[in-house]
Amino acid sequence: MVVRAGREFLAIPGPSTIPDEVLRAMHRPPLDIYSDTMAQLTHGLLRDLGTLFATKGQTYIYIANGHGTWEAVLTNVLSRGDTILVLESGRFAVGWGNAARAMGVNVESVKGDWNRAIRPAEVEARLREDTDHKIKAILAVQIDTASGAINDIPAISKAIKAAGHPALFMVDAVASLGCMPFEMDAWGIDVAMSASQKGLMAPPGLGYVAANERARAIHKTADLRTPYWDWTQRDGLENYNKYAGTAPVHLLFAQRQAIDMLFDEKLPNAFLRHSLLAEAVRRAVTVWAEGGVLSFNINEPSERGNTVTTVRMDNPAPLLAYCKNNCGVVLGVGIGDLQDQAFRIAHMGHVNAPMILGTLGVVEMGLQALGIPHGEGGTEAAITLLGQSVEA
Repeated sequence: MVVRAGREFLAIPGPSTIPDEVLRAMHRPPLDIYSDTMAQLTHGLLRDLGTLFATKGQTYIYIANGHGTWEAVLTNVLSRGDTILVLESGRFAVGWGNAARAMGVNVESVKGDWNRAIRPAEVEARLREDTDHKIKAILAVQIDTASGAINDIPAISKAIKAAGHPALFMVDAVASLGCMPFEMDAWGIDVAMSASQKGLMAPPGLGYVAANERARAIHKTADLRTPYWDWTQRDGLENYNKYAGTAPVHLLFAQRQAIDMLFDEKLPNAFLRHSLLAEAVRRAVTVWAEGGVLSFNINEPSERGNTVTTVRMDNPAPLLAYCKNNCGVVLGVGIGDLQDQAFRIAHMGHVNAPMILGTLGVVEMGLQALGIPHGEGGTEAAITLLGQSVEA
């Protein structure tokens, strides 16, 4: 017996649900890529990306997913033989570092833990040891979608400054941009990157980079530069240069509509929405954990991100299958060190109370149907939190 007829709901941390308005925005003929209209579309997106990153630096658009955009950042500021420092808090900073290693960069790390965020004091201590300033760049993610950790980017930046270290600070905001505050200039970030398919509510395929003047100065002598990723090539006056070829017109239509929706909502309201919905999920998981089978992956409550919650559970496959096949809700699987040991509930981008409460209700339904021990009333706890927080 199933109750899954209707629209399947993706509760995975990317690609996130695409709004109908964004889907409709793509349903039109392509533009003349040499027209003024195309140039205006590009200019507006580059300008508004600067607003999202909160920077006066230069912004760039790539036809790439987040992994490709990692490479865009690395090639533009590093040279073969350079050393970088990766700040571990799960899977994705490590993956970024692995990409650099494959390109001929020496990679060191501040070893982290899949159960916690980066410790700024550990970063400062490592940088103080680097008296010769061999480390040229420091890599971190704001939210790691594998572990569910949120890293305190302003505190890490302060630790770098306290150590008096000149390395570039580079941050992956793929799972956070548009969902929570990100203040590139105010936080002392030199290069930031993100992508279209999570909080920015557009299809996968667009990657974004913002670089300040310090990074752009170092770029001039970087020898990992290649024609496609090269900022200098993309700084050319011709709109064609902004994409190193034919523009991804329909993806740009989609992203334009999605950013307009974010700006119509207003960013502070979007951030509050994500915060409330994330806390609703956490209230439910807290109750379910009373059964002794489920638990939070991130131990410290303040280090749990507002875009995805990673829930530990031995062999979650039956629960995942029940939710998908019987109810039409697709939960995220555990990845990396958490493969077959966790599931993930996304709460990012185009998401609201009925989406989250429906997802939580289905999870609780699955726990009951499969006889998995859990505290009862998790969904009710989420409803109570939202009822107390959302004003009439």
